[in-house]
Amino acid sequence: MELTVLALLIVAAAYNLAEGATRIGFYDGSCPRVEAIVKSTVRSHMSSNPMIGAGVLRLHFHDCFVRGCDGSILIDGPSAEKAALANLGLRGFEVIDDAKRQIEAACPGVVSCADILALAARDAVSESGGQFWPVPLGRRDGRVSSASDASNMPSPLDSVAVLKQKFSAKGLTTLDLATLSGAHTIGQTDCRFFSYRLYNFSSTGKPDPSMSQSTLAMLQQQCPRGDAGLNKVALDTGSQGSFDSSYFQNLRNGGGVLESDQRLMDDTGARITVTAFGVAGVTFRAGFVASMLRMSDIQVLTGSDGEIRRACNAVN
Repeated sequence: MELTVLALLIVAAAYNLAEGATRIGFYDGSCPRVEAIVKSTVRSHMSSNPMIGAGVLRLHFHDCFVRGCDGSILIDGPSAEKAALANLGLRGFEVIDDAKRQIEAACPGVVSCADILALAARDAVSESGGQFWPVPLGRRDGRVSSASDASNMPSPLDSVAVLKQKFSAKGLTTLDLATLSGAHTIGQTDCRFFSYRLYNFSSTGKPDPSMSQSTLAMLQQQCPRGDAGLNKVALDTGSQGSFDSSYFQNLRNGGGVLESDQRLMDDTGARITVTAFGVAGVTFRAGFVASMLRMSDIQVLTGSDGEIRRACNAVN
């Protein structure tokens, strides 16, 4: 059943991408080992730091939501995208740089950093127990990276209405919003990004009433009042290293860590998706593939646009 559902969603997504210039097998002739190199690099880094997979997946999301999926998040500089407030906690750059060095040794000047990041995000999901899927390739790298362009990134403080607007601006739906939020089934966050929910929600001096008592007690223990807020907390309690549907089950039970996650239950369309995915993990795995395919095709540069960077952290 899972493979049937997944196959149908992939076909549908591929049909939606048909007018684009990215395609599966883009490097088959010019750099046939690219996917194997990226996969082995991601696996190597995750073997020493399992949480780095979530960082790589988040990198891809942050890249696509600014100037499109053009690798601009990878560029160094005091005023580059990665210096924006919304991007200061990003991790996983070393994984992409490592893969790029190996690929340049095998196929110099052929594979874009944007494509490496798209592949690495897929492999981070797969290595965490999620679904593997074919990634259309052929993106080129952007030459512009500006922190000011990242000012409208989706935020954990955004309401669902604002998040829906930001996703819609990128051609994504409420279904995509709820589905891609499921990426929080792996990884961690800092207490400082949600501690207000534990002690002073909306300046009431009380906790967020939407949080379950068991979740509140656990998080208050991990994030003491008055602490600096740098402690790491699992986004998916009890399952932070496994790409599964327990994140959605937690939301249904008032166990969301970030406010933006728990608020999905306040929106009718998002709540339907959360409920369905919480009941049927197979549906989530397949749906995540379809939403990732749509997201990774946002405003891509192809053909003669952009460039193929020699190093991912700097334009040529």
